[in-house]
Amino acid sequence: MKLLRFGPKGQEKPGILDADGNVRDLSGKVDDFAGEAVSLAAIDAIRAIDIDTLPVVTPERIGACLADVPNFYCIGLNYAKHAA
Repeated sequence: MKLLRFGPKGQEKPGILDADGNVRDLSGKVDDFAGEAVSLAAIDAIRAIDIDTLPVVTPERIGACLADVPNFYCIGLNYAKHAA
């Protein structure tokens, strides 16, 4: 499952990429990809949607995949080697 947001900056809508590479509009099913909308339960609900029934869109712009990112965690597996 590949989720994305599309549309003009600041007005992005949630979308999903189908098996054929088409962008499908998820805005009628979810508000946006932020907060509880990206919880495990919300992702499971999106998995249950028949995405072939969603409208295909041709976006002019693909935006950031999440509307709000309060924390961003990374793990540098090569940190010890890099520090040395």
